[in-house]
Amino acid sequence: MNEDQGVGGRAEPIVQRLQALHPRLIDLSLGRMEALLAKLGHPERRLPPVLHVAGTNGKGSTCAFLRAITEAAGRRAHVYTSPHLVRFHERIRLAGELVTDDALTAALEETEAANAGAPISLFEVITAAAILLFSRVPADVLVLEVGLGGRFDATNVIARPAATAITSISMDHMEFLGDTLAKIAFEKAGIMKPGVPCATGRQRAEALDVFRARAAELDVALLARDEAWRMDDTGFADARGRIALPSLGLPGPHQRDNAGIAIAALRAWNPAWLTDAAIAEGAARAEWPARLQRLKGRLAARLPPGWELWLDGGHNPGAGEVLAAHLPHWRDRPLHLLVGMKQGKGARDFLRPLIPFADTLLAVREAGQHLAMTPEAIVEASGGVARIGGTVAEALASLPRETPAARVLVCGSLYLAGEVLKADG
Repeated sequence: MNEDQGVGGRAEPIVQRLQALHPRLIDLSLGRMEALLAKLGHPERRLPPVLHVAGTNGKGSTCAFLRAITEAAGRRAHVYTSPHLVRFHERIRLAGELVTDDALTAALEETEAANAGAPISLFEVITAAAILLFSRVPADVLVLEVGLGGRFDATNVIARPAATAITSISMDHMEFLGDTLAKIAFEKAGIMKPGVPCATGRQRAEALDVFRARAAELDVALLARDEAWRMDDTGFADARGRIALPSLGLPGPHQRDNAGIAIAALRAWNPAWLTDAAIAEGAARAEWPARLQRLKGRLAARLPPGWELWLDGGHNPGAGEVLAAHLPHWRDRPLHLLVGMKQGKGARDFLRPLIPFADTLLAVREAGQHLAMTPEAIVEASGGVARIGGTVAEALASLPRETPAARVLVCGSLYLAGEVLKADG
C-alpha cells in the first residue's frame, strides 16, 4: 500500500508519529477502524453514494472509468485509491481535485487527536482521514477502492453502497488472503452487501462460484460478464440495451473488462444523470498512470528517434497474462522488456507468458524502489533468459541501436513505475 514511502509536505511529521502506533503495516481488521470512526462522529454515514471496488488486478483502472464517466455527465466524484505512484496526494480526490496539503494535514491532525494514541495501522488512519474529508465536501459519488482484500479492509465500513464491483481475481497477497483462488475470492466478496448489486468481469470458475454463493446468501444481484452484460470491440450491452464504445481511454484488451465492470455497476445503480452519451464519452477519456502508459519525457528522450517507451505497473501472475494478451498487437517492431519486481510477487509466473514476446529481457532495479527483487533473482526466475540491466536508465542505454525502431516496455512493479514516472518528468 506504499505508506512507507511517506506523504511529504506538512503531513509528513504526523505520519511518522502514527507509524509508531502499530508495528505492522498490514493488519486486516475492522475493529480499530470502526472505533476510530465512532470517535470522529461516524463520517462514513454522511457520504455521497459509494461505488466500492475490490479485486486483484484492474481496480485502479475500473475506478478511473467510474470517475471519467461521472465527470463526463457533469457530476463531481470523490476518489480514494492506493497506492500512490509519485505523490501521496494522488490517493485522495475531493470533487475532482487532488487533496491539498493543508486539507490533508488538517484531516490527519483531527484523526490523530480522535484516535488518542490507540493502536491502529497507518492505512486505517489515512482511510479514516479520507472518509472525514469526503463527508465534508459535496460530491455526487464516492469511488472507493479497497486497499487489500475486502472483507477486513479498512474501506469496508460502508453499510450500504450504491453498488459494488469486483475486478479480475488472481493469486496475490497469499500471506494475508489465502493460498487458493477460492479463499482469495471469498475475501474479495466481503465487500458485497445485502441487496446491493455487484458487477464483476471475467473470472475463473473457482472464483465465480464463490461470488455466486455469497451473492445468493445476501440477495445480491451478481452482474457477471457474459451473463448479465457483454463487452466487445465495439461496445457494451446488457438487458437495457447497447452502447457503442468505439474507443477506450486506456489501451489494452483487458481494459474492456474493467470498463465493462464500471458501466455495469453504474447502470445497476442507475442514477438519473447517467446517460449513454456520458458513458461513451467517459470511457473514451479515462486516464490512469502506469497502465500501458506511453512515456514522452526525459527517459523517452534517451531513445533513438521513432522508438516508443511504455510503462505498466502490473506485478503479479494475473497481470503477466493480461500484458501477454496485448503483446501480439505489438509484433510490428522489436520489443525490449525491462522488468523490476517487488520481493515475493511470483516473478517466475509473471515472466512466463511475457518471455516469448521479448527480443530483449533486462532485469532492473531503481535505487528508491521499495523492497525490490535483485536483478539476479529476476534472471533466475526467467530461467536465465533475462540479463542484468542495472537501473532503467542504464538498461535503456544498453539496448541495441542497430535494430529498426523498437518498443520498450518497463513493467513488473508499481513501486518501479513510481520511480520511472519521477525520472521521466
